[in-house]
Amino acid sequence: MPDRSLAGQVALVTGASTGIGLELARGLAARGARVAGLARGADRLAAALDGVGLAVPADVTDLAAVHAAVDRVTAELGPVDLLVNNAGLIDTAEVPVWEADPDQWWSVVESQLRGPFHLVQAVVPAMVQRGSGRVVGLASGMSTWANPDYSAYSVGKAGALRITESLAASGVLAFDVAPGVVDTPMTRSMAMWDGFTDWTPASAVVELVAAVAEGRLDHWSGRFVRAGKDAVDTLAATVPEGTQRQVRLLPYGDTDPVA
Repeated sequence: MPDRSLAGQVALVTGASTGIGLELARGLAARGARVAGLARGADRLAAALDGVGLAVPADVTDLAAVHAAVDRVTAELGPVDLLVNNAGLIDTAEVPVWEADPDQWWSVVESQLRGPFHLVQAVVPAMVQRGSGRVVGLASGMSTWANPDYSAYSVGKAGALRITESLAASGVLAFDVAPGVVDTPMTRSMAMWDGFTDWTPASAVVELVAAVAEGRLDHWSGRFVRAGKDAVDTLAATVPEGTQRQVRLLPYGDTDPVA
């Protein structure tokens, strides 16, 4: 029997037609959540979510489309309790930033930043009004260290960390969940992972996001956690202090006037 710990919750997952987004939609639904999935391709999304949840085609970079999608989710399933910002593009060529195609580079940044921003604008006001709800951003190791061959993705993911921190500083429960290296079509398209075999299981990502939804990790709001490395029980029992698991300047010494 599936775990019914999320029964009664409405979960909205972007980028839900494939990869991690689809695994999250399936995993959250198996735990009892009423799931809605967003993605641009209507036919692929409908096929992917058949028997899983509500398929709502929308481009996350289109604010009007996002608002319409969230209105539909709310009307058919109820207010969103868990927002998972997963949708996003990646650099198509492993080249230094000065050689990147300008339009493609910017489209990646937009998908990683404008998309989550639009979903926050459409979903979070109702969470604030109700005094409940959680937001998860799918983070990346490249949000904490630069990759010269994936500059747009790194920029977008780093900016998304600040969206999470801004939400948390405003009293909204928000989390950065890095999935590790999951075997997905997007990961397979990246030359840097050619020959890689030490994949993070998608189930570890689902387990971590489900623990967030359950409220077990609320004391980690505004911080970075990593599927496949962080054990849920350890996180639940550990209260971070100061700026632990947040991206900050490192001082050059005790007299550093900036950090």
